Amino acid sequence: MLLYNTQLKKLILPEYGRNIQNMVDYCLTIEDRDERNHCAYSIVDTMVTMFPELQNEADYVHKLWDHLAIMSDFKLDIDYPYDVVKEENLESKPEPIHYALEKIKFRHYGKIIERMIVRAAQYPEGEERDALVMLLANHMKKLIYQINNEDVEDSKIFNDLAYYSNGVIRLDPETHKLHEYQVIIPPQSSGKKKKKK
Repeated sequence: MLLYNTQLKKLILPEYGRNIQNMVDYCLTIEDRDERNHCAYSIVDTMVTMFPELQNEADYVHKLWDHLAIMSDFKLDIDYPYDVVKEENLESKPEPIHYALEKIKFRHYGKIIERMIVRAAQYPEGEERDALVMLLANHMKKLIYQINNEDVEDSKIFNDLAYYSNGVIRLDPETHKLHEYQVIIPPQSSGKKKKKK
C-alpha cells in the first residue's frame, strides 16, 4: 500500500526533508558507538551540501550539529564536536524588553519634533537658529496637513512652537510665512481600456 506524507511521522525540521530525517532515525538504531559517530558525521556532511550558500556564516557547522540533536529528539548518543543546544533551552524565551513610554504632548508631531524644538530653543539667537526654527515650523505644518487636509493657519504652528519651547521661540505671523501645502489627488482611470487600432 502506498503511504502519503500526510500519513507519515511529522518532520521535526521540515527544511531538511524526509530523507535526512530517515537517516537520523536510522542512526539512532545503530548499536556500535563508533559506527553511530561515523553515521552522524556523514549526516552532517550531507546537510552541509543541502545549503552551500550558508557555509560562510559564522558557526554554520555548529548549527547543523544542533539541528541533528533536535531531529533526533536529543536521543542520539554520540561524541558531538560542539556543545549542542540543550532540550530545556530550546523553548526558552528572552526576557521582555521594557520601553520607557514618554508622554507626547501632541501626538501628530511625535517625540522627535518635541526634542528638536527643545534643542532649537537652546541655540543662541542668530541666523542658524532662525533657519532651524523655520525648518521645524514647516515640517510641523506638513505633519498636521497629513492628518488634516483642511488649510492650517501658520499662527497655530507658531503657538505650538511657543508652547513646546516654553515661550522661548516666538514667531510673528506678520513677518514669518510658512510653505503652502496641497493635497495632490492622483488621476483615476475610467476603468475602460482603449482599443488598439
